[in-house]
This record gives sequence, C-alpha cells and structure tokens, in this order.
Amino acid sequence: MNWLPNYNYILASKSPRRQELLHLLGMEFSVKVKEVDEKFPEGMSKYEIPEFLARLKSGPFLPELQKNDLLITADTIVYLKGEVIGKPANAVEALEMLQKLSGKEHQVISGVCLTSTSKQISFHAETNVQFKNLTEEEIQFYIKTFKPFDKAGAYGIQEWIGFIGITHIEGSFYNVMGLPVQQLYEEINRF
Repeated sequence: MNWLPNYNYILASKSPRRQELLHLLGMEFSVKVKEVDEKFPEGMSKYEIPEFLARLKSGPFLPELQKNDLLITADTIVYLKGEVIGKPANAVEALEMLQKLSGKEHQVISGVCLTSTSKQISFHAETNVQFKNLTEEEIQFYIKTFKPFDKAGAYGIQEWIGFIGITHIEGSFYNVMGLPVQQLYEEINRF
C-alpha cells in the first residue's frame, strides 16, 4: 500500500543517514546535491536557523523543478546553552565539541523544507539529548574509529558513542539522526 502521495521525490542531501531513513519510510526518490554556502543571519533563534538553512538549500533547484517534483531539503544543528555547534573540521574540533557536550543536555533541531513548483513549506523538530560524563579515552576512541566529521555536534546517535554515552532523549530519535521522519510523513501527506 502506498502511504505517500504520488510525487517525483528528490532528496537534496548527500547524508547517508537521511537517505537510509527515506528508504526505510518506503519512499522512492532520487538524490541531487548542489553546494550552498551554509551561512545564516545573526540574531536568528535556534528554531529559525535550521529552517532557514533548509530553505536556502532549496534555492539552486528552483529553476529546474518540474510539475510533479517534490524537493526535500534539511539541515540539523546541535544547540548547547546559546551556542550552535556545527560539524567539526578535524579531530581536534571533534574532541572539543564532544568535551563540551559531555555531561550536559543539549538540543538537536532539524529544519526541513518541502518545495514544489507551486508551494514551499518548512518546519522543524527538536529533541533533547543528555550525555553522561564521557572520558577522554571514550571520546578519542570514538573519533578515531568513527571519524564523525560530517555530523553536527561531532556524533551520531546511532553509533558507538550513542550506545555508551547517551543516557536520555526526549523527542524523536530519528531527528537526532538527521530527519524527523514521522513529522516529515505527516507534512508530505498534508502538502
């Protein structure tokens, strides 16, 4: 049974996690990626930032969208006490990020944008994540083994660090992976 409307779905993301989640949803889609400068204006709230970036990512695709296309763009940020923690450029930055998150609760907020030739909507999901106090050895092992340089906050909840380090989450697990799948399903069916 097809639970989703009959669109030509396009995922504008090279994230293997987002691709995996859409496959698990049963969606047939193509992947197209265009680089954008992921900068956002100062003064935005933690909810506005990922939605703004998700909409920004849709921009380069607008001229080529066809009548039955539905473009999905997304962005995920990690937010700790007023600071946006992005993706680490290297092992040193990953270490610093995970040390900041160690023993603390933070928010993971994903913004998602749905775009067709006639309409565009965006929405966000927030999940609270609590880390235990991580040892330096645990952090170093994780960085060396999993190389989390493509992940906001320098971690993947579905990887080793999530298994041993996350004590509590409130909200969508899949949002922390990078895509709030349940909410996306509802929004597509309303679109």
